[in-house]
Amino acid sequence: MADYDVVIIGAGAAGLTLAHRLGQINDRRDPPLRTAVLEPPPGPHTPPRRTWCFWEAGPGPWDHLLAASWEDLSVIGPDGAEHRSPAGPYAYKMLRSTDVDAHVRASAGAAVEFRPLFVRDTEDGPEHATVRALAPGGEHLRLTARWVFDSRPPGTPQGGRTRLLQHFRGWFVRMKDDAFDPAAAVLMDLRPPQPAHGVAFGYVLPLSSREALVEYTEFGREALTTAEYERALTDYCERSGLHGAEVTASEQGAIPMTDARPRTRVGRRLFRIGAAGGATRPSTGYTFSGTARQTAAVARALERGRVPVPPVPHRPRHLAMDAVMLRALDSGRVAGADFFTRLFAANRLGDVLAFLDGDSRPPREFVMGLTTPVAAMSLSTADHLWYSLRSRVPAPSREGVSRRGRGVSR
Repeated sequence: MADYDVVIIGAGAAGLTLAHRLGQINDRRDPPLRTAVLEPPPGPHTPPRRTWCFWEAGPGPWDHLLAASWEDLSVIGPDGAEHRSPAGPYAYKMLRSTDVDAHVRASAGAAVEFRPLFVRDTEDGPEHATVRALAPGGEHLRLTARWVFDSRPPGTPQGGRTRLLQHFRGWFVRMKDDAFDPAAAVLMDLRPPQPAHGVAFGYVLPLSSREALVEYTEFGREALTTAEYERALTDYCERSGLHGAEVTASEQGAIPMTDARPRTRVGRRLFRIGAAGGATRPSTGYTFSGTARQTAAVARALERGRVPVPPVPHRPRHLAMDAVMLRALDSGRVAGADFFTRLFAANRLGDVLAFLDGDSRPPREFVMGLTTPVAAMSLSTADHLWYSLRSRVPAPSREGVSRRGRGVSR
């Protein structure tokens, strides 16, 4: 008999949401699913505190933990023009990772165990998978489970043609006087200087009339140094009229944006979830909503006694459109600031958010596409289709070519 029914590696957004859902299943299941969540012991390997932002229509399961939410959203173009339109039926929401972590630990139940371990490797098997780990005191442990879900951050993505990063640094700022409208957020401000390829923008998420998260973000091939982010944030705060802002905390990170398709199943009993399992939407870097859908599907499968293969939570046509957009940005065919300004200026914000979260319909997507730089996007679409076709045709083997006497290297 295996030590556990389920082992979850990592206690980030994916690991915590899956543990939370398994705790809910256990409330109505006898016997419960014996679950272990493996996370690094407190110290230098502990993941930094994060904010997780997403949007959804109506009330949601995490509303009681929200740090803030906004229904009044705007986008600011490079010329300073503000584009504001109804975001309904969506509200933009922010969670703090510490709040989610505390809630899941307190509510998951006795069958969900959190264990501070350094995971070394995993091994698949016909009846169970094995996780080898190191305890804080140096003891080598071997844990077995019917199913193992690995949510650790992915390495360099394999395959794909375009590999960008959404890289960012944010400041939590406090002003001496009222400076923010707590009900209104700036989703994308395209006034910062733009890179040659990709896009740069800031955004402002108010937490009160005097506090906000101010973030600088780029889509590009390489992250900046902390000093470069600091200069960009200082410039953006000055540009936004936030003079004398006191920085109370910061966050920094990088999210892969790629057309590579990660596998969610890597063995008979080994799976990847979260960003490692393709939950990130390639065109935006947003991951929390995709992770929520993915872990919900896993939990349903486990409750019904099925093989819990995590689905990729994005439709193929949306992933194809994302691949075209990433290629257009990376190649320089479109200027990122122009692309996003056109998109948000000509469409209801709610329609754009529906597309970015996979809720849109093809007719609306077609109309939306006509508001972007059509010629450049059409060329990138043709380029992507040609590349896709070529990549599906197997290359002739060296032996086959040599028999024909063509192009043979000696």
